[in-house]
Amino acid sequence: MSASTSAKPRPGSAELRIGGLARLSACDWPGELVATVFCQGCPWACGYCHNPHLIPAKGPHHIGWPDVLSFLDSRRGLLDGVVFSGGEPTLQAVLPEAMQSVRALGFRIGLHTAGPYPERLDAVLPLLDWIGFDAKAPFDDYARITGVAGSGAKAKDSLRRVLASGVSCEVRTTVHASLLNEDALLRLAAELSALGVEHHKLQPFRPTGCTTPSLI
Repeated sequence: MSASTSAKPRPGSAELRIGGLARLSACDWPGELVATVFCQGCPWACGYCHNPHLIPAKGPHHIGWPDVLSFLDSRRGLLDGVVFSGGEPTLQAVLPEAMQSVRALGFRIGLHTAGPYPERLDAVLPLLDWIGFDAKAPFDDYARITGVAGSGAKAKDSLRRVLASGVSCEVRTTVHASLLNEDALLRLAAELSALGVEHHKLQPFRPTGCTTPSLI
């Protein structure tokens, strides 16, 4: 199969909805040079989100999936991998097919996820080389961050599946003083340790892109 042919979606296949593309990133997958695909849509609405334009299922900007594949085809041998970020990539049922197309080009695959869809996450775990998992709060306090009841249980289920899979994983938490105090961070750290998490990174809130006035 020629390179140009391998970079095309299969006829009749659904296309991943893309709201943005970082053509070169050294920070989205520690130690790797990657392209980052920002998937459109997220079921949660965290107040500190720095990509709020990606929350709706359909956004104001759209990049065609064939165009993304064509770009990646031109970067074979130059990039280490591709990270699917968002938004929440697992919201889209076509994610496994999209990942398979990218892996067929020879790239390693990374995923940024908060785990709202445990079963869909489970389906893509065999395709992944690395996961950046967002742990937002103690699991019984998730709804205060996400605005969605039961979101903590979903996230905990997803994280258990990730840890059981053996896929390399970094668990990280965005810290805003008005959302997570010291007690909450200590509780979260204890919960993650009990699950077997070995790498937990605290990352400071970034006001860039945030549309919640009370947090800026």
